[in-house]
Amino acid sequence: MEENKEQKTLDLGKIVRKLWANKKRFYKIWIITFVLSCIWILPQPRFYKCEVMLAPEQSGETAGGGLSSLASSFGFNLGSLGGQDAIYPELYPDLFQSPEFIVGLYNVQVTTKDGKLTTTYFDYMKSHQKQNLLTWPFRWTMKKLKSYIEEEDKTPRAEAAGDIDPFRMNRKDYMLMESIIENISCAVDKKTTVVTIKVRDQDPLVCATMTDSIKRHLQDFIIQYRTCKVKEDVVHYQQMCDSAAIEYDKAMKAYSRYCDAHQNVILQSYQSERDKLENELSLKQTSLTAMETQLQATKVKLQEKTPAFTTLKSATVPIKPAGPKRMLFVLGMLILVSTIKSYLLIKDDIK
Repeated sequence: MEENKEQKTLDLGKIVRKLWANKKRFYKIWIITFVLSCIWILPQPRFYKCEVMLAPEQSGETAGGGLSSLASSFGFNLGSLGGQDAIYPELYPDLFQSPEFIVGLYNVQVTTKDGKLTTTYFDYMKSHQKQNLLTWPFRWTMKKLKSYIEEEDKTPRAEAAGDIDPFRMNRKDYMLMESIIENISCAVDKKTTVVTIKVRDQDPLVCATMTDSIKRHLQDFIIQYRTCKVKEDVVHYQQMCDSAAIEYDKAMKAYSRYCDAHQNVILQSYQSERDKLENELSLKQTSLTAMETQLQATKVKLQEKTPAFTTLKSATVPIKPAGPKRMLFVLGMLILVSTIKSYLLIKDDIK
């Protein structure tokens, strides 16, 4: 037995006429939405973005370099397989999640664009951030709720950047660190290993200053990592060289005193003692020469291990704010309420 299927069509003309008949409702909704959207978005503090691009020098180890280049052409990176670095460019973004790395930025001196404020980045983020006044009741309510739910934090809050202990922080200091991490981003191109650092801030001059400071902080961190072992070797051989020089001076003085005191002595015992002192002096001189040679070689190795960074794009004070996009926000809210209202009017026709 065949079933009769009724084909239902959507009458677009009827829907358009129905929406047009309710155009006054749309006018009222648009006006109310426009006013409320402006009230909400206009007090929202604006923010700026700045970015720099770096091309870090790779490790001098060439073993596997050809394989790494071939893999990078297909979008892969072998990381430390092409060299001996434990921290290669793909791990740089993870450094920006490290408390030690973020706390190292707190002492950076920043100045606002209007020149009215010059302080540390820690104090700027702690006490000089603009807030939307309309969100104050919500923030106050959330603060009160947390005070009842969460236990009291007995860890004292830091008053200055130097008081921060990355190992143990006050809850507010930790939340401040989290907000700074959200304002900083780092991305690495797997093919070219170009590092892009972006910073967001409410003041354009502070934004550019921190972008440049973070770039330098990252460079110093990588240089410190790559040269840490060699620097220890330099200090070690410098100490060995100084010790060998002291021993050589002692041997030289002993030999000189003995020769001055026994110039006309021809006894074999005195000559044997002189030869012994002379041999000791020769050994001390050889040891000193070897230490000086090793020290110079280690200094050359330190220079080779120190990486160079090529700045492809420097930090520049942004001219235009990056957000919030006020016109797009208002337009988006108008489209949203129009869509909702239209659906409520024609949902029966659609069914």
